Amino acid sequence: MRPLSKTVLAALEPRELELGLDMGSSHMLRHWRYGRDAHGVAWLLFDKMGASVNTIDEEVLNELADVLRRLLPDSPAGIVIRSAKRAGFCAGADVSRFAGQIDSNEAERQLLQGHMVLEAISELAIPTVAVVHGHCLGGGLELALACRTRIAVDGATFGFPEVLLGLHPGLGGTVRSVGLIPPVEAMTTMLTGKTVHAARARAIGLVDVLTQERHVAAAVRDAVAGRIKRPQPTLRAKVERLPALRGFLANRMRAQARKRARQDHFPAPHALIDLWEKFADRPGAMRNEEIRSFAALLGSRAAQNLIRVFHPRETLRRMGESGKPMTHVHVVGAGAMGGDIAAWCALKGLRVTLSDQKPEAIGAAMRRAAELFARRHLNDIQIRDALDRLIPDPHSHGIGKADLVIEAVPERLELKKALYESIEPRMKPSALLATNTSSIPLRDLAEDLRNPGRLVGLHFFNPVPRMELVEVVAHEDIFDVTFSRARAFVRQIDKLPAPVASEPGFLVNRALMPYMAEALAMLAEGVSGPTIDAAAEAFGMPMGPVELADRVGLDICLAVADLLARKQAAPPAPGLESLRERVARGDLGMKTGKGFYSWKGGMPRKGRAGVPPADSADRLILPMLNACVACLREGVVAEENTIDAAMIFGAGFAPFTGGPMHYARTQGVEDIVRKLMEMVRRHGPRFEPDEGWMSLNS
Repeated sequence: MRPLSKTVLAALEPRELELGLDMGSSHMLRHWRYGRDAHGVAWLLFDKMGASVNTIDEEVLNELADVLRRLLPDSPAGIVIRSAKRAGFCAGADVSRFAGQIDSNEAERQLLQGHMVLEAISELAIPTVAVVHGHCLGGGLELALACRTRIAVDGATFGFPEVLLGLHPGLGGTVRSVGLIPPVEAMTTMLTGKTVHAARARAIGLVDVLTQERHVAAAVRDAVAGRIKRPQPTLRAKVERLPALRGFLANRMRAQARKRARQDHFPAPHALIDLWEKFADRPGAMRNEEIRSFAALLGSRAAQNLIRVFHPRETLRRMGESGKPMTHVHVVGAGAMGGDIAAWCALKGLRVTLSDQKPEAIGAAMRRAAELFARRHLNDIQIRDALDRLIPDPHSHGIGKADLVIEAVPERLELKKALYESIEPRMKPSALLATNTSSIPLRDLAEDLRNPGRLVGLHFFNPVPRMELVEVVAHEDIFDVTFSRARAFVRQIDKLPAPVASEPGFLVNRALMPYMAEALAMLAEGVSGPTIDAAAEAFGMPMGPVELADRVGLDICLAVADLLARKQAAPPAPGLESLRERVARGDLGMKTGKGFYSWKGGMPRKGRAGVPPADSADRLILPMLNACVACLREGVVAEENTIDAAMIFGAGFAPFTGGPMHYARTQGVEDIVRKLMEMVRRHGPRFEPDEGWMSLNS
């Protein structure tokens, strides 16, 4: 086998060029490039055809098996697997292949075939090395674990996100991970779906070497020469592998899993725990059971709905793929929302200036930003650079240099309009003006602007670092280029842009308000807050409406409720006056330490939940579905998929249902309308079915 050619090298990113591979000829297949360096080491470069990121499917694995068959007769000194993609090593399995796949026999066949390829790699007598940069997730991590040595480039991240799709690892990852690192560490990674940064991966033994790109070639030579030795198992790992202790640890894991989600909603974590508890001391049996368990989960309602959600999510991502990148953002308002928006933009590489009338607010925002950067596992240099990009600007000098000015001041129309009057003359002609309003129609904000076409809504959700969705709000006079650039900005900072029209509450708050309003009605009837929240959580919501109202802020809830009441000319919801009284007293929820609940350390103090009335879940959820249908009918959103993705990623609507519109169709439109009519008879006209249901049923 001859060295890699100039053609292959010219196609690679600078990181790969720095590896110092000799130039010569090479071999190129659809998804793999392979050749040999001057030291006799074979390099396999994963480069999935027609994709910006690598994903694993049956064709990729079959081709990998073919590459191995071609390589081994030449007796290479070692085999190195790495990615030719800038984004990273591998994003995991090709999720689109799972949608609708419920034939467990076919799933088991494909999994067994994949197992055979990875087993072949793990059993090779020559050194095998995975070099990982960027993301290494799911099936990609399983491929890396099949190699004898793993080298991580600084900044790499690792994880098993399968649980977020209602699954668990299926290509030997359950077996290899618990055998490589302390079992509880491995199980926690698989059960939560959270990523592990490179330094942490090195500390727990998931990777053997952590280095910078310029040192990768040397690390590979050390690995092939056998100079990299794995540490002996720690005492913790040995104890956690004791059969007598495994049942106890498994029960603890089950208790934690039940706190996060009910087993009937998310069966995957419980299936994974069963797998480990029963088979951890028999790797061969555990591999076979992993295949069977994965195939069974794949056909479950939860998995198919969670997989389905992947596609609306990708649709939102693609809505932000075009547009000139921003380089400088100016944020006006350093409160909790504005400060966090500024910090997030700086974290994502933008230059950010932050202004506020109160210098102490800017100081508090800077402290929160430093805490965010530390939580994101940045090293000292990266934290310093991010803080350097976030510039306190009490006199708003950054307005004239910014590509985008984001206003995040309190929800008062006249305050915002006065601010725009002072901001607009100082902005660059090409700059966009964005408002983070959660309730005020943009037509009202734009009416006195000199150039209303560059105003756009960017409605972030709290807490900004955790919530993926941003509603990108259009109005009648917005320029197309403004709307396009705003969506591109949202993608630039790794959020999901949901395009919506400027109607009161937009989409997410419009749909959430009936949910919270019905909770107020139930409170007025004497049902306790914890009981109401428990009913919503039993349906699958991440938190109940009473706690959600406290977290959002009762003042914001009241403002949105009043706006919607005026638009719909509807009578006040039962219990709204109670909300108004709390706001008047200054009991605004979590931000003031008291709302419907008392708050301490960011957590509500709840009493014990009682038994909810039998129709509680329908009373809370059906008004939300009704509002979603109204938004579709009124053109607030263009399609059902946008509603499903936005409500899952912006409001936490039970993801295992596939989203509110998919849930309604699954339950049956006629059945939903019938239940709404029953609610009208029992609880009043606020449950009147929207006329949009008729078009859904046609």
